[in-house]
Amino acid sequence: MAEQRWGEQDERCERNGRGETGGCGGARDVPEPLRRDVTPAEADAWRDLVGTARRTVADGLVVGTSGNVSVRVGDTVLVTPSGVPYDRLTPDDVTGVDLDGRQVLGTLVPTSELPMHLAVYGSTGAGAVVHTHALHATAVSTLVPELPAIHYMSGALGGAVRVAPYATYGTDELAENMLRALDGRSGCLLRNHGAITYGGTLSEAYDRTAQLEWMCRLWLTASTVPGLSPTLLSPDQMARAAEKLRGYGQGGR
Repeated sequence: MAEQRWGEQDERCERNGRGETGGCGGARDVPEPLRRDVTPAEADAWRDLVGTARRTVADGLVVGTSGNVSVRVGDTVLVTPSGVPYDRLTPDDVTGVDLDGRQVLGTLVPTSELPMHLAVYGSTGAGAVVHTHALHATAVSTLVPELPAIHYMSGALGGAVRVAPYATYGTDELAENMLRALDGRSGCLLRNHGAITYGGTLSEAYDRTAQLEWMCRLWLTASTVPGLSPTLLSPDQMARAAEKLRGYGQGGR
């Protein structure tokens, strides 16, 4: 879909469920783009975003174009475009919207999951968002209402990871379900869909995605042993781990 441009909105309007005012055949609530030049800070952020997006593929978290990445630069959200393989993205493909979803950078259509990304930025202090269809995370999303606290790294996400109820991809309903599952968390699973995490930086958002996928794989592996059930951490143990993780790294002890 790299050849699709903003003016060809019928398919996108149908996908993202934003045809409330008159539907896709009439007056649309998708705002007209306001084109402008890319700033140096946005060019640097785009380079980092493309690198992160490619890493999701290299690390097996994404197959094809089945995920999306975004990063906030001021009041602009840079986001991967819809249906374009990450290895084909170039510095000239910068795709960006304002916080209301109005396209301000580029001509490629933003990801169909834009409502989820904008919902995160509108409700948290996130600087970046990573969404994938990672295998183990998606498998867990079909089995339980939350990923149990099987490892102390759950504390890095705020606790046991909830599963947002299923809704069609790209819709406001999915974004709303996701926000409820993210309450007090920096990541959640999406029923029969995948996972989404956010952080202050692209690196932090990506690390949380990778940790979540690892914990899902851990829980699935431990749960397959006949006659045994995985031990889980108590709320108190999780709280202490979360507190310790806040000081983790070179700045901590």
